[in-house]
Amino acid sequence: MQPIYTIDAFIEKITKEDKNYDLDKIVFAYETAARLHKNQKRDSGEPYITHPLAVAYIALSLGMDTDTICAALLHDTVEDTEYTLDELSKDFGADVAMLVDGVTKLGKIPMATKEEQQAENIRKIILATSQDIRVILIKLCDRLHNMRTLHYRTDVKRRATALETMNIYAPLAHRLGIRPIKEELEDLAFQFLDPYAYEEIEKQMKLRKDQREEIIESIKKKIADRLSKDFDPVPYIDGRVKSNYGIYKKVYRDGKDLDQIYDRYAVRVIVNTVTECYGVLGIIHDMFKPIPNRFKDYISTPKSNMYQSLHTTVIGKEGIVFEVQIRTWEMHKTAEFGIAAHWKYKEGISGKTKNDERLNWIRKIIEAQKESDDVEEIVRTIKTDLAPEDIFAYTPKGDMISLPLGATVIDFAYAIHTQVGHRMTGAKVDNKMVSIDHQIKTGEIVEIITSKDENHGPSRSWLKICKTNEARSKIRSWYKKERREENIFEGRNELRRELRRNMIHLDDEELKELLEQDIKRHNCETLDDFFAAIGYGGVTLSKIIPRLKQNYNKKYAEDRKDTQIQIDKQLKTSSGTSSGIIVDGINDCAVKFAKCCTPLPGDDVIGFITKGHGISVHKRDCQKYRLQKDDPELSGRWVDVLWAEERSTTYFSATLDIVAHDRIGLMADIVNTISTLRIQMHEATGRELKNGNANVIVTVSIAGKEQLEGLMQKIRKIDSVMSVDRSNKQ
Repeated sequence: MQPIYTIDAFIEKITKEDKNYDLDKIVFAYETAARLHKNQKRDSGEPYITHPLAVAYIALSLGMDTDTICAALLHDTVEDTEYTLDELSKDFGADVAMLVDGVTKLGKIPMATKEEQQAENIRKIILATSQDIRVILIKLCDRLHNMRTLHYRTDVKRRATALETMNIYAPLAHRLGIRPIKEELEDLAFQFLDPYAYEEIEKQMKLRKDQREEIIESIKKKIADRLSKDFDPVPYIDGRVKSNYGIYKKVYRDGKDLDQIYDRYAVRVIVNTVTECYGVLGIIHDMFKPIPNRFKDYISTPKSNMYQSLHTTVIGKEGIVFEVQIRTWEMHKTAEFGIAAHWKYKEGISGKTKNDERLNWIRKIIEAQKESDDVEEIVRTIKTDLAPEDIFAYTPKGDMISLPLGATVIDFAYAIHTQVGHRMTGAKVDNKMVSIDHQIKTGEIVEIITSKDENHGPSRSWLKICKTNEARSKIRSWYKKERREENIFEGRNELRRELRRNMIHLDDEELKELLEQDIKRHNCETLDDFFAAIGYGGVTLSKIIPRLKQNYNKKYAEDRKDTQIQIDKQLKTSSGTSSGIIVDGINDCAVKFAKCCTPLPGDDVIGFITKGHGISVHKRDCQKYRLQKDDPELSGRWVDVLWAEERSTTYFSATLDIVAHDRIGLMADIVNTISTLRIQMHEATGRELKNGNANVIVTVSIAGKEQLEGLMQKIRKIDSVMSVDRSNKQ
């Protein structure tokens, strides 16, 4: 049962803080929020004001300043009441208004899907955070209280909120170094995402509670007795047990038994200086036997969220394995409060992040957003860039590069410098040549081999290999600037193919008119600029086509009604075969599908008149067609064909080429995904590649291109799958 916070208790806590708070302003903010939310209730039935008061209480515990606490109290007023941002600015000042605006959702802006709405809200928060770190701190406090009271919501909303918390907000808290909020968010989300596993771990931990406390107290006493010989007074010693979600990750994800978790028990020793940290480390290793490869020095090599500490795992005489963390008080403050510990509000320093190097990751995310309009992709890349597991690798000169888990040598090259990435031709890891999709591990020394040609650029295929937002953004940017004509050509062809597939027929002027809003949205001045944006990947056609089709049907429905009637008549009288293909001008002919390119309904196709075997149907991008279409002797045998809109239910054979990180259960996950979609599978084979990855070839019966693309999209979401491509091999 969560406590209901009161204004009296809140004021009492403020007066006990060793900071100069403007109590009158805070009380006025509370009174304003209470008045505006007066008739509103939470899902629990409590007065709504209990929520902003709780958020402000959490913000106060992080040491936030007066304006941040006021913004926490008022954070829902603009979104949920008639109170405007201008009124708020007049009453409380520009800073409070800016903070409230930063956490206010974009609820009044229409979006195509809930996913787009969620993604745009997250993007807005990230943009606001780049200007003032306090925005995300308020949002984390807001999310924490919502998670504490999540059980009052419906089952569907509980799972959706918990999933978003686990994927976005817990990693954000980790990146900001606020450990207590990160761990509580993870535990609360875990409780709703996998309640059975949560209850099992909770049950096991309760059964061992007395034993656990006894073990920790025994370890603390032994260390204190030994340190008393060298320290006066004895350093502060604390003990902790790993969080439920932390245990879950080790037990269920890594397949370990509860007794195999080395850092399940942890003792923390806090001293005054860095020298004392290493002194205590020597004493601990003298007292207990250190476990090999379980020592981490985060003092000399801090984590990306500024965390510093010495970690060592040891085993006592009783055979109990435990972790010892050694740090200074300043390091401890950073470990508990993260970046919030470094904003000295009482000294009048604002939360502006413009020149703070510790928040470079936010600016990198924002830079990458400029090259893509796909908000869902932006959320996916934010998840990658915020992943709690970081790896640390080194250049041959000893410079450390921090990257997310799974990053490749491409990501490493672009993290060094943009030009190093553009001119990369290969890489060595620990003096051995590796492939460009090599995933870097902590401690490796990576040497990037570059071309001397200043005009050398990246490959488009790298976009599918690299893992970081930064690398993907820089590759797109290079193609945007250096390959304009190629981008225009590729973009125009890609859009035209989609238009033909959707039976949309427009000249450039008509197309420009229908795309006017999209062209402006992507900061393009001409249609060629828009084609170029499609070509380098800055515009995602799957987001554009539905709107374009809707506008097309509205504008040209009446004008082209008669034309469509004529087309329908032609379709009914034309020679449609059981294959569903209509052949232009030729009646009663046999149709077969070329094995060299295996066309599917929905593909842009062309027919070839064979000798004695009717029409052979090829894809228009088939290599055979490209080679023969300009041959004087063969060009006359190529004829236009199209798919009938109504055809008998015919299934086609299609083959998928899947590349993934090899792991146990990979084939089973692929087969289960295909089975879930009720698609018949004929054959599945797998082999190990030289680089350690797995190559799986699957042949299925498919109704058309659209169904195949849906299947490919599902397989891409399987854990460890790197790429899924349509193969011509039958």
